[in-house]
Amino acid sequence: MHFQKLIVKKFFTGLMLAFILFAFSFIHKTKTENLIIDIQPLTGISQNDVQYIYTEIKKVYPFVELKNTVNLPRSAYYPKRNRYRADSLINFLSRETKENHVTIGITNKDISTTKGSITDWGVMGLGFCPGKACIASTFRLEKNKKLIQLYKVALHELGHTQGLGHCNDRSCFMRDAEGKNPMDEEKNFCLPCKSKLIAKGWKF
Repeated sequence: MHFQKLIVKKFFTGLMLAFILFAFSFIHKTKTENLIIDIQPLTGISQNDVQYIYTEIKKVYPFVELKNTVNLPRSAYYPKRNRYRADSLINFLSRETKENHVTIGITNKDISTTKGSITDWGVMGLGFCPGKACIASTFRLEKNKKLIQLYKVALHELGHTQGLGHCNDRSCFMRDAEGKNPMDEEKNFCLPCKSKLIAKGWKF
């Protein structure tokens, strides 16, 4: 009888130890699963612009890392218009993006993508929805409002990577620019868009 009690006691002790190890592993995994935003400067961009974006994004999403500047890939260059293809830049950034990270490239170069029947449509930014990377450019921004507009473009493209599509609310950061620069009308994420980001750990 004493031997049976000893066996049962060891069994439950082992079971309890296994549960504790499982719980610790789960908690540790949960703590390290926060998505990390990598800000990737590309050659030519002002460090002042990059630092501004890093500081401002960190205010609304705490897990942000600033990477060292890298060269623009020649494979993305479109010499006919002296532009860089935004989708090619995103593919380049995606290949360098670690698991559980999302990268936003920051450039001062003119960028473009294909839009409908237009093969070379100039844009301020581009992001796959959802996706591992996106790109924002200062080239088409108003010079005297460059920093705040770059911030809005960055949030818009990061929003796409998080699964947000274009929004019908004209004051929302996720509205479609439709080939223009409507950012003076954009004030914040609308409540539905903001709620989706808050569920992913964003702070507003």
